[in-house]
Amino acid sequence: MKFVDEAFIDIAAGDGGNGCVSFRHEKYKEFGGPNGGDGGRGGHVFAVADVNLNTLVDFRYSRRHEAKRGQHGMGSDMFGAAGDDIVLKMPVGTIITDAETGEVLYELLVPGEVITIAKGGDGGFGNMRFKSAINRAPRQKTPGWPGEKKSLKLELKVLADVGLLGMPNAGKSTLISAISNARPRIADYPFTTLHPNLGVVRVGPEQSFVVADLPGLIEGASEGAGLGHLFLRHLQRTRLLLHVVDLAPFDDSVDPVAQAKAIVGELKKYDAGLYEKPRWLVLNKLDMVPGDERAARVKDFVKRLRFKGPVFEISALTREGCEPLVQAIYQHVKAQQVAEQPPADIDPRFA
Repeated sequence: MKFVDEAFIDIAAGDGGNGCVSFRHEKYKEFGGPNGGDGGRGGHVFAVADVNLNTLVDFRYSRRHEAKRGQHGMGSDMFGAAGDDIVLKMPVGTIITDAETGEVLYELLVPGEVITIAKGGDGGFGNMRFKSAINRAPRQKTPGWPGEKKSLKLELKVLADVGLLGMPNAGKSTLISAISNARPRIADYPFTTLHPNLGVVRVGPEQSFVVADLPGLIEGASEGAGLGHLFLRHLQRTRLLLHVVDLAPFDDSVDPVAQAKAIVGELKKYDAGLYEKPRWLVLNKLDMVPGDERAARVKDFVKRLRFKGPVFEISALTREGCEPLVQAIYQHVKAQQVAEQPPADIDPRFA
């Protein structure tokens, strides 16, 4: 399925049905009185967060969504039927903004969450509503109210606990396939990954976290070079960033330290909040480094990069060093989840 993380749609809730002017016509009932019913309400437009969706591609090709209008009121005290509602299924993590003002209207963060994005118009009153002791034969009615109409921008930010960033061909897709059930496309040329891949890493029974693999970043990404800048916003909801570095590049003229510094610089240019997130260094492809040179090369890299955080040495291909990395990530994510939860109210009688 094609990955689409941005779409524009026009929605229109249904108009309310008009009220009816009618009088009771029956044999031997000389003054039957009014019996015109109310119009039905227009259909609403709902948005539902669906965990089975991970792209907005359905809205790329069907832009306009209109709910049905309410039925008009009828004689014999018959009210109009309500218009049919429309339910739009969207991926969890979708942000709904007003396309004209840019104001964020809703965020779908909870699976199964239902929100009303356009309210149908109320039905108009029939003439039976206007009868009184003075006005015994009212001839007035009211039209139905119009439904809401909106132009919306849908934006998807994937909900992942951990985000992978690094240069193209650093081994990010190989890493996510080694630690999770995700099977992204893997090849030996840059930009094999063209859209985010999500993988669930299972540490134990009921113990898991979600990893997002993004297209590689290159220098100048914050200005639009390459592909990674298109998907950097998906990292904004992560709790931890893993900076994957290829420690054994094919081209000897390439300096991994310069590349790593360039990516950190791009991150800072794009979003200061993203730069401040916890970031761990993952040195990959150590299976291609001779065993006697490994320690010296890692030490030299960390020293030149002046990196102060946690450093992990792995080989995603042979899965060497992946298990300690997964355990450390889970402990970090779990600690952050616990810290974000509100403190539990403890009954003082049982404290």
